[in-house]
Amino acid sequence: MSIISVNNLTYYYDGCDEAVYENVSFTLDTTWKTGLIGRNGRGKTTLLKLLTGELENGGAVNTKAEFLYFPFDVEDKNMTGSELIGMICPEVQEWEVIRELSYMDTDCDILYRPFSTLSGGEQTRLLLCLLFLRDNAFLLIDEPTNCLDLDAREAIGDYLKTKSGFILVSHDRDLLDKCTDHILSLNRSDTEIINGNYSVWKENFDHKEANELMRDKKLKSEIGHLKAAAERSKKWADTAEGRKIGIDPTKTEKSPDRRAVEGAKAKAMMKRMKAVESRRQTAIDEKSELLKNREYIDTLKIPSIKAKSATVLSVQKLVPYYCDNGDSNAICEPVSFTLSDGERLCLSGKNGCGKSTILKIIAGADISYSGSIAKAPGLKISVLPQDTNGLCGTLDEFSERLGVDSELVRAILAKLGFSRRELIGRTENLSAGQKKKVLIAGSLATPANLYIWDEPLNFVDIISRIQLERLLGANTPTMLLAEHDRYFCENTGTERLYITK
Repeated sequence: MSIISVNNLTYYYDGCDEAVYENVSFTLDTTWKTGLIGRNGRGKTTLLKLLTGELENGGAVNTKAEFLYFPFDVEDKNMTGSELIGMICPEVQEWEVIRELSYMDTDCDILYRPFSTLSGGEQTRLLLCLLFLRDNAFLLIDEPTNCLDLDAREAIGDYLKTKSGFILVSHDRDLLDKCTDHILSLNRSDTEIINGNYSVWKENFDHKEANELMRDKKLKSEIGHLKAAAERSKKWADTAEGRKIGIDPTKTEKSPDRRAVEGAKAKAMMKRMKAVESRRQTAIDEKSELLKNREYIDTLKIPSIKAKSATVLSVQKLVPYYCDNGDSNAICEPVSFTLSDGERLCLSGKNGCGKSTILKIIAGADISYSGSIAKAPGLKISVLPQDTNGLCGTLDEFSERLGVDSELVRAILAKLGFSRRELIGRTENLSAGQKKKVLIAGSLATPANLYIWDEPLNFVDIISRIQLERLLGANTPTMLLAEHDRYFCENTGTERLYITK
């Protein structure tokens, strides 16, 4: 057992005057299976790099643990898995790797193929096995299940559940529930360690959110009452001050005791006014501190338009094809479904089964297919693509290309946790999760009868996922999507259609 101690960690990105971390301190045990969570842009990956020393930590990190970062950078993608054993964990025998792979139901033939030919799921499983087999290694695992199908996620979750000691950055709530026993949460103004998995953290979060909302409402009411009281006290004080002898030159002193009496009244009114103002300022300061610490889950809106027909989309025996040396080959078995107004349907299946291709065909892409697609008259479609690589320029330029209101896009992104710096910066400089949010904001700003979203939650943080779930729970946009997040589909009442290769 070893301790990871972080004391007064402060870090700034180059050219940025806003600290990512400022005097942050926490302690972790290396036997803990720690889930690291927080909003996109909160510095989760940065923290892992500070722990490894890839980024200068100023001596704030003290530990005897040997950190290994996942995903491991394989420079020569032509190396086979067997050759990678010699590079990553040379003391390990091949049979030990085969045993580890079997724990994830993975065939050992991936050891004899070039790394570049392996699927994303196969690469993840192989590298995790090799890194965990390395002596005295403490793994820092950065989002291992992004873009992987449900079966691959289940296998990785089951495997990590058997291991002792790691830090896992993930927005996959199923994975965090299955294989973590502590949560390190990067909040707006502090860090918090919870003894338990994601569900324990969520229960605490919901309780805290409810208390803060109640306290927020109480403070708003109290500030309003104090403001009215302060105005009344000021008015009374002004009236009392006006009665003092000498204030009005036309008034004469009729009683020798009156000057002292009126002066005492004015003094008492002024003292009362200052007391009320002090209480009001205390309430304002308390509310400001609450807002500083509160993790917002602002309400999102979606401008869905009711379709002209009750049946928005009808797909019958759709089979997409890809061309290989001039021959057309079917990607999947025939797909049929009907989508009525207000319904949501999620296409599920293994990676490579054609989910994204089907969505592209329905959205109007020029891809070869057989079968029929019938759309409601005048159907307006808003598409959220899976790939963010083409994202570039400012938010104004992005909005102009999409034909939507740039101020609305900014308002949505602010609710999704964007900082002022991110709102005025260039989109190509954003993190993967923030780039995905730009695409989400663009789609939410587009009035449509049908929303087609292709894996919208890749790299997107848990708080934003909850916001989107609440959005779909409170509204009934017609939606067709591909998504592997089981929580999301269950919490939004989204039906699933399994696609078979």
